[in-house]
Amino acid sequence: MAMALAAADATTAAPEVYIPLGAANKVQVIDVAMERPIAVIEDVSNAHGLAITPDRRYLVVGSFTEVAAGSEDAPPRPAAVSQAEHEKHHATPAASGAATVNKSVVSIVDAESLQVVRRIAVGGAVHHVAVSPDGRFAVTTHPGRGGISVIDLETFAVARTVETGLAPNYAVFTTDSRRLYVSNAGDDTVSEIDVEAWTVNRRLATGRSPEHVVLSPDDSTLYVNNVADGSVSVIPLAGDSAAQIYRIGSAPHGIDLSDDGATLFASSQGDGKLVAIDLASGQARRIALAPAPYHVSSVPGSGTLLVSSRAEKRIWVLDQSTLALRGEIAIDGIGHQMAVIAR
Repeated sequence: MAMALAAADATTAAPEVYIPLGAANKVQVIDVAMERPIAVIEDVSNAHGLAITPDRRYLVVGSFTEVAAGSEDAPPRPAAVSQAEHEKHHATPAASGAATVNKSVVSIVDAESLQVVRRIAVGGAVHHVAVSPDGRFAVTTHPGRGGISVIDLETFAVARTVETGLAPNYAVFTTDSRRLYVSNAGDDTVSEIDVEAWTVNRRLATGRSPEHVVLSPDDSTLYVNNVADGSVSVIPLAGDSAAQIYRIGSAPHGIDLSDDGATLFASSQGDGKLVAIDLASGQARRIALAPAPYHVSSVPGSGTLLVSSRAEKRIWVLDQSTLALRGEIAIDGIGHQMAVIAR
């Protein structure tokens, strides 16, 4: 595992943002206060989904690349062991006549050392990752497989898989870890899952091609971006359908809430704009942010909003209240699902 450290003051206590860089095969670490990269994890493949355990001990990093079954199972090679010995010890014989089912890999990274400490085989390319607030489970979405994998973070094994719908995209847990919501981009629904039984309780109707989702702080309302019709659905979870639709623009992608939960942020890739909606009044502000604003992430406690570009290797740093551009951060690839550790 290669780790590069920038010449930053190691004693700086500031929020850190972990950004998977997709085809660049890296996760980059950003110091928000200094607005610069401070580290990079290179021992990951095509990382799109990333989440952090509540105790800040591990990063859960999903790969969007599929590999032949068996090749993904070997753990990282210890430094004291030769590559030949490692391969010999962890060789996986092919089953005679067995069909090959491609898998993908979830890497468990120690957040202090930035070393990969585990690799877990899951049933298909991983788009996004969610970790339950109680730290018990990680969930990975598999758009090409119609479901999710549930990883037990005590045993670091896949506990089960759950079929959710066509092309599952994004997942979010309630704060009590009892329910999970998964958007299904292929059938215009969100699945509500009972975490204790791991069964789908109900399917909530959305707009066309729902992708990213975010929950209100009190778990009462789900906000879902709908890529094909350029909107965000507002779904009160006491009901079963959208109570309101906000128009965002062409090809919306990332969404998040402000620190106080009063403002919804959404990016419009096609229009090159960031939209901020006051949830009390429904009034929207739009600012130009081009090219192709992509993932959106609030940094709790800092008043900062981060937005990646789908077209360029950069992160925009904005003020949550005024939407003023505070700065830009150059990164080594296209930024996907960002995760924050507030120091």
